[in-house]
Amino acid sequence: MLPAKANAMGCSTPLGMTQEKIIVALDVPTKEKALALVKQLRDQISFFKIGLQLYTAEGPEIVRAVLATGAKVWLDIKLHDIPNTVGRAVESASRLGVHMLTIHLSGGGEMIRAAIAARANNMLLLGVTVLTSATEQTLREVGISGTVEDQVLRLAKLGVEAGIDGVVASPHEIRKLRAEFGNKIKIAVQGIRPTWAAPGDQKRFMTPRMALEAGADYIGIGRPIAAHQQPSEAVAKILQELS
Repeated sequence: MLPAKANAMGCSTPLGMTQEKIIVALDVPTKEKALALVKQLRDQISFFKIGLQLYTAEGPEIVRAVLATGAKVWLDIKLHDIPNTVGRAVESASRLGVHMLTIHLSGGGEMIRAAIAARANNMLLLGVTVLTSATEQTLREVGISGTVEDQVLRLAKLGVEAGIDGVVASPHEIRKLRAEFGNKIKIAVQGIRPTWAAPGDQKRFMTPRMALEAGADYIGIGRPIAAHQQPSEAVAKILQELS
């Protein structure tokens, strides 16, 4: 049986449906490698993330190809532009049939509202707060005072007030976000590293178990799986950690 976690109200609920919470990032350069990875993992995983590297290389066709396998797609291209341009991009993503899409909350309230208004279906729109590779020094470099946590909560509040469905943050901000917003929003986290994986360029990371116990709705895992010699074995090890 999976361990229990405390929800926003302090009650214990089972982690449950663990495989539905894991999203594998297709951090590979080509359509062929991406579909090979999906094929290897499809019996274990139903949700895959397509980021800038793969989308820039292959375009909308890679989204259609992954969706054709019956999997769900998180299109993680972190839109940040003038409101009209972002709105049109959101509309295009909706028509592709992706299940989740990211925008940068630092684009401001008008941009966020334009994105929300442009959705053509039930696609979840998630707002990126502070990238998991960022530190307080990073924030200082772009003129932002305060802590990373302060900035995450500030941007999350902006997103929630504008009607965003959820936020993307590092695992270290999960509990603060739950305390502030309860179950009003979905929380997707990146910067997830199993106990046996190197942190890479992630500065604010946690293990899958820690993130789920903290209250994450979705955990994105990339290189520990995609770069593993046996990706299906890596997924099995992660599921074993969670069971």
